[in-house]
Amino acid sequence: MEKIQVEILGLSSSPSTGGAYALLLKETYGIRRLPIIIGAFEAQSIALEIEGIKPPRPLTHDLMKDLIDNLGGTLVEVLIDELKENTFYAKIVIEISTLTNTVDARPSDAIALAIRTNAPLFVSEEVMKTAAFVPSGEDMPGETDEVQENEKSSEPTGKRSIESKTGSLQEQLREAIDKEDYERAAKIRDEINRLKGNVN
Repeated sequence: MEKIQVEILGLSSSPSTGGAYALLLKETYGIRRLPIIIGAFEAQSIALEIEGIKPPRPLTHDLMKDLIDNLGGTLVEVLIDELKENTFYAKIVIEISTLTNTVDARPSDAIALAIRTNAPLFVSEEVMKTAAFVPSGEDMPGETDEVQENEKSSEPTGKRSIESKTGSLQEQLREAIDKEDYERAAKIRDEINRLKGNVN
């Protein structure tokens, strides 16, 4: 499985999220962005660690880190490897006494733990292709207008119509991200994925 290293770009809330937050990940060696909706508790846990604020008593993710450390383990990496029915799935890879263990986790918990241990974050290429976007004003490397235009002209009319709608939604997605409205961005992304599914 091809995996892409990512880093945390931002964390924000939106009035339409109903208490949820949007965590925005960025390709470390690229331009794609991946928004993930997470709960308020996990967002707080991530924000506290990013800002270097230590609570008076250990939070759940601090306790998890202490348990791994006390057992002589090392958190090797976190991998967001699946997207099923608009839900992301992650794996935590822990090494203890030369044995490697892989544990299922929610991405929010896995990321909160990773930033406490300085473990690298990865996303599978399949998930990036499905759910990531390119910010406005930036093109994917190797893509040119001429190539895109040639691809469009060789498509059937019905597919071209869906591609046109997808293009419009991509623009709306970029605007939502620019305004940091990640909840709306996630919904637009899901609609784009649905349209892509109709094409395939």
